[in-house]
Amino acid sequence: MQIRVAVEEFMRYCAFERQLSAHTIEAYTADLGELRRFLPDDALVASITEQTLGYYLVELLERRRLAFGTVRRRFACLRAFMKRLAKTGVVVDPFVRWRLQLPKRKRLPRSLTRGDVSALLSSFDELKQGTPRTRHAFTAARLMIATGVRVGELCRIAVQDLASDGSSIRIYGKGARERVVYVSDASLRCDMVEMLAWHRESGSLSGNLFLNSRGAPMRPQSIRLALRRHRRDGERRVTPHMLRHTAATLLIERGVDIRFVQRLLGHSSIATTEIYTHVSDEALRSTLERADVLRQLAA
Repeated sequence: MQIRVAVEEFMRYCAFERQLSAHTIEAYTADLGELRRFLPDDALVASITEQTLGYYLVELLERRRLAFGTVRRRFACLRAFMKRLAKTGVVVDPFVRWRLQLPKRKRLPRSLTRGDVSALLSSFDELKQGTPRTRHAFTAARLMIATGVRVGELCRIAVQDLASDGSSIRIYGKGARERVVYVSDASLRCDMVEMLAWHRESGSLSGNLFLNSRGAPMRPQSIRLALRRHRRDGERRVTPHMLRHTAATLLIERGVDIRFVQRLLGHSSIATTEIYTHVSDEALRSTLERADVLRQLAA
């Protein structure tokens, strides 16, 4: 089987059977496209051997000088691709005996401080006075901070996924996993109910909950642009995923059980959630201030 054909079949499998997100599909397509450019035209999947993997690693690290994290991601995609082909009997998986060994650098999630969050939300003040559709970006930012939903998940929320009282939302996450997130803030619940009422009056109860200023379903890029547009001079750059990290960090700081945070974020493993226990500098500072070892000694 030609690699071109195998890649097309693999991407259909990822999209329809595994129900991977559009972002993951895009990344997989790019990664496998890089592999196809490295191999000869019309190469067969059977030509991908342990030796090929070694040559490809040298290409990425020495000639292309890519970061270790990028190389690990490329090989993770390639491993999933070859595993799928081996399972269907097309090839023998070369990763059975070949292991990628690169130093792994732990990167802590970048989150916002409480001051950053306040400044961000106040920069959206002008949207609160606009039309219902222009307020969607403001509500979207608040919802991500309150619940930690991914930007892709937020853009896929349908009107019928929102409870009538605005207190809960059904989320369709990675790998076709469903979960329910809860809106505890009374003001945000009121905004969600207003959005629901607006959709009801507009006769759009079967469409997307969040719309852009033109009335089309809001896309992740729309959220990114809104965050960039409303950044004030001197303020740090904010991305949608930073809002997700912020939600998790603030909850951990408030003493919420990590298992609840795991469920809220939709992590399949609690090991993924545990990283937020290492980034809560505010919790560390306040705890040390309460302990104040020198003051206790003086007493």
